[in-house]
Amino acid sequence: MRFTLRQLQVFVAVAQQESVSKAATLLSLSQSAASTSISELERQSSCQLFDRAGKRLSLNALGRQLLPQAVALLDQAKEIEDLLNGKSGFGSLAVGATLTIGNYLATLLIGGFMKVHPESQVKLHVQNTAHIVQQVAHYEIDLGLIEGDCNHPDIEVQSWVEDELVVFCAPQHPLAQRGHAGIRELSGEDWILREQGSGTRLTFDQAMRHHSDALNVRLELEHTEAIKRAVESGLGISCISRLALRDAFRRGSLVPVETPDLDLRRQFYFIWHRQKYQTAAMREFLDMCRALTAGIRRSDEIVLPEVR
Repeated sequence: MRFTLRQLQVFVAVAQQESVSKAATLLSLSQSAASTSISELERQSSCQLFDRAGKRLSLNALGRQLLPQAVALLDQAKEIEDLLNGKSGFGSLAVGATLTIGNYLATLLIGGFMKVHPESQVKLHVQNTAHIVQQVAHYEIDLGLIEGDCNHPDIEVQSWVEDELVVFCAPQHPLAQRGHAGIRELSGEDWILREQGSGTRLTFDQAMRHHSDALNVRLELEHTEAIKRAVESGLGISCISRLALRDAFRRGSLVPVETPDLDLRRQFYFIWHRQKYQTAAMREFLDMCRALTAGIRRSDEIVLPEVR
C-alpha cells in the first residue's frame, strides 16, 4: 500500500479547507509537513489531486472521486482504533441542526446520547438550512437535522417528523383579540421574519407565493428567540414553528393567529452525504431521533421539559 492514513487525513483536511496552512493548523502540523504529505501522496500515486491557484487548492476531478472514499476509510479506521482501545466504537459525532431543531430538540437528543455513551465526543453546529447542507456536502459534519428542503444531488434526505409554522403576535395586538386573519389583513401588518436561506423563511415564502400583495418586512433576524422578543415588544407580527412557541403560548406572552388561507406545514428531515460511511454513532443517534418522535403526529406534540 503506497499511502498512509496520515496522508489521507491531510488530504481530507486540505480538501475541506482549500488551504494547506489552515489544514496544518487544524491537524497541529507545520505547514511544511502538511505540504510534504500532499506532495508525497501525489508523487507515490503518480496523480495530481488538486488544482493550484496561488495559495488556494481546489480538488480536481480525481480528487473529488477520492474524497468520499478517504473520509469513509478514516471513519472506519477511527472505529477500529476505538475498538482496540477498549471503547464501544462510539468515538465522535458531528451533528448539524437548523435553529428550530437545534434549540428545541437537538440538545435534548445529544444530551441523551452522551448519557448512554459518556466516552463520545459530540459536536453540535447550529446554522440555517443552506449552511447545514453545505457542511454535509463538504463532509464537515456527519449528518444534518434540517427544517428546509434539500435538493443537493450528493445528499441523502429522509423525512423525520411533520412541523407547522404559525403566525403570532403580542397579546395587545389587535389581531390577538380576533385570533385569525385573512391575506388582506396580513398584508397590512409589519413583519419580523427569519433571514433568506433559512428553512422557516422558505416555508413562509412558499405559502405566500400565490398572494401578490407585497409584505412590509420590517426586520429580518437569524434567531427565533430574537424574533419572539421583537414581537413581544410590539414591533410587528411573525411566523415561526409552533414547536418554538409552545411555552410562550402557554404563558400568554404571545398569541397565535390562525391563517386558514395559508398552508404552513413542512417536514423535518435527516440528511447525510450519499457516499459517507455511516458510523455506529450515526446509526444510533438516528435511532434515538426516531424514537423521540415515534407515534407523534407533529413536532409540537413532542414531550419536552417545560420552561418556566
